[in-house]
This record gives sequence, structure tokens and C-alpha cells, in this order.
Amino acid sequence: MAAFVYLSKEVLSGFDNYKYSAVDTSPVSKYICHPFWNRCVNLVPIWLAPNILTLSGFLFLLLNFVVMTYYDPHFYAACRDHPEHPPIPNWVWLMGAVNNFLAHTLDGIDGKQARRTKTSSPLGELFDHGLDSWATLFLPVAVFCIFGRGEHGVNVFRVFLCVVGIMMCFVLSHWEKYNTGVLFLPWGYDIGQIIMTFIFLITYYGGHDIWKFRIPILYWSAAETFEILLYAGFVGLTFPFTFYNIYRSYKDKSGKMHSFSEAMRPLVSTFVLFGLMIYWAVVSSCDIIELQPRLFYWTTGTAFSHIACHLIIAQMSGTRCELINNSLLPLITIVTIVRFLTLGTWEIALLWAYCIYITVKHIIFGVSVVKEMCEHFRIQAFSISKPKPITPSNKTDGQKKD
Repeated sequence: MAAFVYLSKEVLSGFDNYKYSAVDTSPVSKYICHPFWNRCVNLVPIWLAPNILTLSGFLFLLLNFVVMTYYDPHFYAACRDHPEHPPIPNWVWLMGAVNNFLAHTLDGIDGKQARRTKTSSPLGELFDHGLDSWATLFLPVAVFCIFGRGEHGVNVFRVFLCVVGIMMCFVLSHWEKYNTGVLFLPWGYDIGQIIMTFIFLITYYGGHDIWKFRIPILYWSAAETFEILLYAGFVGLTFPFTFYNIYRSYKDKSGKMHSFSEAMRPLVSTFVLFGLMIYWAVVSSCDIIELQPRLFYWTTGTAFSHIACHLIIAQMSGTRCELINNSLLPLITIVTIVRFLTLGTWEIALLWAYCIYITVKHIIFGVSVVKEMCEHFRIQAFSISKPKPITPSNKTDGQKKD
């Protein structure tokens, strides 16, 4: 039995009736990624559980984040204005390219492995998308390591806005599914992952100084160009399609036909989180995002993933999404204190406290939900072999009745 119970009988019943429905119209995905993944999945042993592939891909990205944090905690390693900070060793960029490529590939073949082994389940989709929501912070933060601060970089607050933008793209796709019943996969994901791998490789061969240039006439640095292209991707490849698909679902009555307030309900917690973190960064008496940028990013990303997972559970189970996630209540208190009291560097202690709280809470939540779903569907998360059949002596409330 799970130590904590998060899934109600209504949610578990909704999972029983869940059918996966997704649309991927990206030319990059259709003509490049999927043909490659179809070959790769045949190299995977038939006994290997799909969730192991999913978790391994996430851990590769997490390893990149940890190693780059060790060598460049404050993003000064690539900055010429701070020669006292040694550059990141060149091998790290090769590791970044390999890990990013493997993570993208594993994320692409886990579902194929599930269908190949006939082990597809709502747990697999939830596990996949839940980890994807946490991984949204890794790409922009890794790129910022390459460009750094200073003349040819961008400041940490602007990078934070890029992180928020990528998270918005992710949550909008699941908000879209909450209202339409169909997951329209965003075009930018595969494109971004492929570009990221090549950026790592170029940096490995040319060093981070290869990016210290400005585009003629426009006078944009490489970092500013990447930032602008990122926003162009949000505006051109994500937001318009999301709003159009929702509009079309109302027009042809193919969606859930929620009222406006009900349709917007899943976005409230995410908007509150982003609003609170941006406000904290702006009003901080010690300029906390400058002092602890990685801690600030990690805290935001983890809180976002926690909220996004609740939305994913609601849209998959066909239940009503929460309005305000209770994990936001301590953050509201902290930001209120910061607003009215001049705490100076004591704010860092508050950030650390909330970071530890939300990280532990999210991990406990994730482990418990996986256990509850395994008990309910009578499956194992990381093994294809099934547990013993349920008998009256070992049946629990979290498992399905025969």
C-alpha cells in the first residue's frame, strides 16, 4: 500500500475508462524522429519495462543539470567579465550532447516499447508526462550555461522568463487536452531537443567562446538570438495552435464544452505560481535571483511540475481540476513576508526552505501515485512481469475487484 493516498475512487474509476488520444502533426517528428525511433526500439530487450526507459531519459537530463551546477553554480564560467571563475571543462559539453540525445530518444521510444510489449497503461502516460513537466527547466538553463552572463549573454531574470515560457507551452498543451479531450503534441519540443544537442556538440568542438559574436546590422548576440527564437517559437508554434484547437472544439462541439470559468480553472495555480515567483524576483531586497539563480529555477520548476501533475491526473481521469494547489500556500506566505519586511540575505534561507519542502512533497506525491496506480491496475511500475493475482486474503482497497 502507498504511504499516502492521493487518488480518490472517482479518479481511479476515471483512469479505468481512459483512452489515449493524441495528435502529432510536426513534420520533424513525422519524417525524422519517428522513423529513427522505430528502428531504435527494436534494439531494446523485450523484457525491459517502458517506465525504465522514461526514468532513464529523465535522469540523463538531471545529470546534465547537476554536473553543470557543480562547475558553474552562478553562470559565470562562460563570462569574460569574471575571469576568476574557471570555464566549464570541455568534456561536459560532449556529455551534455550525448545525454540530451539519449534522453530525447528514450522519451520517444518508451511509448513504442509499451505497445511492443503490450503493457500500455494510464500509469505509463502519467509517468512520462509527469517527468516531462519537471524536465522543462533543463533546456533553457543548460543553454544559459553555454552563453553565461555579461556582454554576450543575458541576465538571469530574462532566462527565468524563458523558463516560464517553456513551462507555459507544456501546461497549455495539457490544458488544451483538459478542454478538448485530445493531446495535440507541440511542434517545438522535438525541434528544441535536436537543436539543443547540436548546440552542445558545437560548444564541445569550438568552446564557449565560439558563441561570443554579434549578428551584423541587428547586433544581437548569440544568446539574444536564441532568446528571440525561443519567444518566436512560443508565439508561432504553440500558442496559436492551442487556442485554435480549443476554439474549434467549441465550434464543432467535439470537446468537453466547459463553461469559461471551468475551462480556465486548470491554469489558475500555474499563473499564481509564476506571478508569485516573478514578483519575488522583482521586489527582493537582496536581488535573490541574482544571488541564487539555479535554486530559484529549480524551486519554480519543481513547484510547476507538482501543479502540472495534478492537471494531468485530472484530464486523464476526466475529473475536475483543482483551483489552487495547496503547495502554493507556503509560497504565498513567504512572498508576502518578503514584500513587507526587508530581510536581506535571509530570503535565501526562505528560498531553501520552500525548495526543500516542494521537492520532498513532489517526490512523495509521485512515488505514492505510482504505487496507488500499480495497486489499482495490478501491475508493476518497473517490471513487465505481473504480481500475484489478487485473492481475498491479499486484496486491498486500492486494487480493482475481480
